[in-house]
Amino acid sequence: MSEIKHNTHAASAVSDYTLHKTVVLVGMMGAGKTAVGRALAARLQVPFLDSDAEIESAANMTIPEIFERDGEAFFRSKESQVIGRLLVEEKGILSTGGGAFMTEQNRDMITQRGVSVWLRADLGVLWNRVRHKDTRPLLRTENPFATLRALYDQRVPIYERADLAVSSDGDVSIEDMVERVVKALMTRPDVLERK
Repeated sequence: MSEIKHNTHAASAVSDYTLHKTVVLVGMMGAGKTAVGRALAARLQVPFLDSDAEIESAANMTIPEIFERDGEAFFRSKESQVIGRLLVEEKGILSTGGGAFMTEQNRDMITQRGVSVWLRADLGVLWNRVRHKDTRPLLRTENPFATLRALYDQRVPIYERADLAVSSDGDVSIEDMVERVVKALMTRPDVLERK
């Protein structure tokens, strides 16, 4: 496995669940993929993996720096490589960047080796979560809200192809979001089962 410490679970803890496939969280920036992913991994006692963190570690640069130096096409290529590697290393919870699911190659890899869960949040919730952050290279524009709206309109039809969808309405806690995701995963015994 990579050199990054992803695990959020204690080695001695025992889970009430058996995870059969990697759960890949997809959705827009600000949907809660990382926060919910970490908490879900802890709940299921499995590793938490973050494709963006892996890319930053390998490049020894931040995502905005990679975008600036090498461009989005280079980043997307590296993102696909990292997602492919993480899907085969170990079963766990994988948080991906907002654009990762847009690539057909990534969607195919995820379908073959894992299960995709779309954290579905409306535009207002997303804007409230990202508008004060300077870490989103795609929002470094003259009108970041208009950019977010354009991305949202472009990406939602693709996110709708995810295996499962869970509403992230902005009014629930991370723990409640984890409950929603677990409930959705339990509809797929090929992915998650109670022991």
